[in-house]
Amino acid sequence: MLQRLSLTGLSQRARDYRSRTEDGAIALHVLVAGWITVGFALFFVGSAWTILPLAGFLTTIAYGWARYQAETAKGLTFLTTVATVGVLALIIAFLLLRTLPVFRQMGLDLFFRTESPPRLWGGDGGTVWSLTPMMVGTALTTVIATIVAAPLGVAGAIFVSELAPPRVRELVKPGIELMAGIPSITYGFIGLTIVNQYLYAEFNTPTIGNYFGAGLMVGIMALPTIVTVAEDALSTVPESMKSGSLAMGSTEWQTTKSVTIPAALSGISAAILLGVGRAMGETMAATVMLSHTKGFPSPIFDVFAGYGETLTTVIAFEGGNASGLHMSALFAGGVVLFVMVMFLSVSSQFVEWRMRQKLRGER
Repeated sequence: MLQRLSLTGLSQRARDYRSRTEDGAIALHVLVAGWITVGFALFFVGSAWTILPLAGFLTTIAYGWARYQAETAKGLTFLTTVATVGVLALIIAFLLLRTLPVFRQMGLDLFFRTESPPRLWGGDGGTVWSLTPMMVGTALTTVIATIVAAPLGVAGAIFVSELAPPRVRELVKPGIELMAGIPSITYGFIGLTIVNQYLYAEFNTPTIGNYFGAGLMVGIMALPTIVTVAEDALSTVPESMKSGSLAMGSTEWQTTKSVTIPAALSGISAAILLGVGRAMGETMAATVMLSHTKGFPSPIFDVFAGYGETLTTVIAFEGGNASGLHMSALFAGGVVLFVMVMFLSVSSQFVEWRMRQKLRGER
């Protein structure tokens, strides 16, 4: 009986302690939310007193970490998630607001104008703005980069993950990852001095810069991303699946082709889409290599034409001197790039979801 009473008392004290902890954590979260709200309000009005709620926030977090560590950690992770989504929403809103002036003047012609006046960018007196030539340039360089990077990247990932001896893998994999750390301006300078010069001298291209050379270098830049992500996907295929295939009499290549690659196809697809996103958003290498001449190639798929400009290069090349409608048009280019990258992200998620269904045997 005494032991039962003692256990009952301990249980009651534990419940009381848990209740006090929950009340303290709730008060802590309310205080943190108050500091954040006041801090953002003062920041947006440009007040010099913004430092006070920031100091209060840091002090509250330090106190909470000492007294209610688990609850504080949950609150901080939730706060970082909300902050990430909030920053993304603010970026979208900012881009759309800055695009409105040029959109009011040009309407959908800003994105779909295909006529060829003397100037498609600025026009006479700055009255004609069209992103269509840059959208075409972005599409051409992205397609070329994908044709270069996708097959080579997937082949490299298969070799590193499945075929290479251990010693070769230990040398090749760090080298591929090292390629991802090379600055893009370095790739651009190599492309300008070697690739562009070679194409101009040997193939008599109209200008020293063209979409083919830029796409080729951007594709090489995208290789490390595709190889690394695809190799990780191939490495996650269970060893039991490979061993079962080998036990049935398949060769190593047949196992790789019929078991490993299909099982890792969602990861390989995601790797290719990430590489395409890298190619689409590349700025410095393309800025250095292209001729910055706005217009449509004739025919439209002529990647060696004298025209050369993409959405990223026009933003980087002209952003420093732009103002008014010119700046608004550059922000419109940013909106188009954002939509393109979002489409790639959604596509990668859809591919992953579809492959999971297929592996489960669902239609």
